[in-house]
Amino acid sequence: MKRLLIIPTVLALTCCACGHEVPENTKPDDPTPVEPVVETKGAKAYVTTADKSQLFAESTIEFGKAVSMSPNIVRFTEDRYQSVDGFGLAITQASCYNLLKMSKADRTRFLTELFDPIDGVGSSLIRVCIGGSDFSMSEYTWCDSEGISHFAIHESEFTYLFPILDEIYAINPNVKIIGSPWSVPIWMKMAVSGNGAHNAWTSGRLNPKYYKDYATYFVKWIQAMEARGYKVMAVTLQNEPLNHGNSMSTYMPWTDQRDFLVQGIGPAFKAAGLSTKVLLFDHNYNYDNQGDQNNYPINILNDKEANAFAAGSAWHNYGGSVTVLDGVHSAFPDKDIYFTEASIGTWNYNFASCLINDFRDIFLGTLGRYGKGVTLWNLMLDNERKPYRPGGCSTCYGAVTINNSTYAYSSIERNTHYYNVAHASKVVKPGAVRIGTKGVSKTGITYQAYLNTDGSYGILILNESSSEQQLVFATDKRSVTVNIPAKSIESVIWNEKE
Repeated sequence: MKRLLIIPTVLALTCCACGHEVPENTKPDDPTPVEPVVETKGAKAYVTTADKSQLFAESTIEFGKAVSMSPNIVRFTEDRYQSVDGFGLAITQASCYNLLKMSKADRTRFLTELFDPIDGVGSSLIRVCIGGSDFSMSEYTWCDSEGISHFAIHESEFTYLFPILDEIYAINPNVKIIGSPWSVPIWMKMAVSGNGAHNAWTSGRLNPKYYKDYATYFVKWIQAMEARGYKVMAVTLQNEPLNHGNSMSTYMPWTDQRDFLVQGIGPAFKAAGLSTKVLLFDHNYNYDNQGDQNNYPINILNDKEANAFAAGSAWHNYGGSVTVLDGVHSAFPDKDIYFTEASIGTWNYNFASCLINDFRDIFLGTLGRYGKGVTLWNLMLDNERKPYRPGGCSTCYGAVTINNSTYAYSSIERNTHYYNVAHASKVVKPGAVRIGTKGVSKTGITYQAYLNTDGSYGILILNESSSEQQLVFATDKRSVTVNIPAKSIESVIWNEKE
């Protein structure tokens, strides 16, 4: 990613032949003067096209003078919207397994490419499973023996998760984590009907008599992670609470989540002095077509006591439309919105359509509705989509695919989710604020502007049309003319101080 400027050095080699004098005004040991190479100052642009002719291709757009009239002009307004925490991928145990199969040098090269804010794309937000998932090496929690006194870090985390997190945080110490559990400890489960125990990883329901114990579990998990230097920004209370058919899962209807929040998590976090955000729901826009679960997070936030403990909601896109977030924000504009999971796989993957559609719906769609961040599913799976658990997703692709015959950096195939995350992370930095724009509106063109904490402007642009388009972003000081290829995503960043 880093562009190197190579300044040539010319060495003057002097040869003295017999019988010839060297003129007095000649200094053979002086280097030949070389004109310094000066990099063009301007905006940095990154382009990925649906036809793959450009894949995160970097270029420099030379600054122009401020312009007052142009058919393509866009200006910034004084309007300010939400701040953004970042973008990234899930560091599942499967991802860690594949990363650890790489050589140390190759793994460092890849993680630097993804997480380094200067020499890489600067991904700053990741999702971590609280215990096992359908992409872990086994089913487990951090308290599988009955009694919260048995809570302890599961041994597999020392083998897989922690080594990778240590490397990530060495590269970018400002990465933030969203943690999500796939299952409560089995001994805390009851049958979905509420009658009797449920001795299985799949399905079951959190028994109310264990609300306090399970809240303590969350507190201890956060404290253990942060003691190791991992910043847990937020937790969700259950991954996909309405899907209890996954290999590891728990059914948690909105009434259960409300009661657990009020009777367990909220008081426990307050007593422990935790600032970790609690995000509700963590599931699909269409509430998995379960009518009695419609408006799941809104129902919880309508409860005054629960509202005080909840920071916002988290969302997936396996059903329904991102437009649902309009109603969620309208009902509770003071609550945060995050997008936490989407997958690509054999059922839907086409580079052109996934690149465009996911950038439109997940990134611009969530951010344009006051979203504060996006995480997508598995960072890395191999060319056989492994490893995965029996009963889990055997058809999912990672954001990148690595060939399991070599596990070499050179064998990595970057899929659309990688490019989506890269484009957003590179120009919209943690703490950036979405700002208003006014000016040209073109069919097939969507764009958003952000003001980063260092004063730079970050622009995200989507061109769904079949022809190249042009936008001119103008401030009082200068202008940046951006050409957006047909069927592409482009991100641009510049600082007015340069």
